[in-house]
Amino acid sequence: MSGQGNKGTAVVTGASSGIGAVYADRLAGQGYDLVLVARRADRLEELAGKLRQIYSRKVSVISADLSNDDDVRRVEQAIASDDSVTLLVNNAGLGGQSVVATADADAAERMIKVNVIALTRLTRAVLPWFLARNRGAIVNIASVLAFDTSFGGIYSGTKAYVVNFSEALQREVAGTGVKVQVVLPGATRTDFWELSGGDIDTLPKEIIMTADNMVDAALVGLARGEAVTVPALAEPAKLDIFLGARQTFYGSLHADKPAARYAA
Repeated sequence: MSGQGNKGTAVVTGASSGIGAVYADRLAGQGYDLVLVARRADRLEELAGKLRQIYSRKVSVISADLSNDDDVRRVEQAIASDDSVTLLVNNAGLGGQSVVATADADAAERMIKVNVIALTRLTRAVLPWFLARNRGAIVNIASVLAFDTSFGGIYSGTKAYVVNFSEALQREVAGTGVKVQVVLPGATRTDFWELSGGDIDTLPKEIIMTADNMVDAALVGLARGEAVTVPALAEPAKLDIFLGARQTFYGSLHADKPAARYAA
């Protein structure tokens, strides 16, 4: 049973297994009630029952496929009308290693709907209330592959969106009591790999993190107010250098005429 006071309700998408299930466990232990969202109703109910027993928290479930427009709107309505919600963890995601030329178009669309559109719509559903109450947090799970296209351009592109979207949100809520954190996991041992058609055991063991360690690190980052959390990054100064260099580069992209190298 948790000894923590009630912190409101945390909504966790992709909660039936892996990273989402660990978030659900940790947040219940911190004193949150939960709304768990995922496709697999049986696994959601099993997890919810366990968390109710261990932590004595209120746990409700919404079985929904976030690649389905109607299901996304159903989740939107549920969380937008629940004034107890104080935390949204946008964890649900689809992966795949297909290159664009040979990708299944329908599978690519489903990936974009889950990784980009659902994440955006659910964020939009809670943000006005968070701002009105001047409290709340949004955690968006991206990937280190946002900065590396070798895994597949479609997946990498969706995660780059999550990073940029989160950074823009951070500017939007600056000066308020609302927090936005984007988390960039590296290779994490979950069933995500199998469902995506990959084999995580082809990677060096020394770069594979457990979901428990990944989430625990991300929650420490959230508590510390980190805007960008990379659990595997040992030297945070490298992130500052990268983000600073990117901003300096952006500043060089504007001029009133083309660069001399483009002269006819």
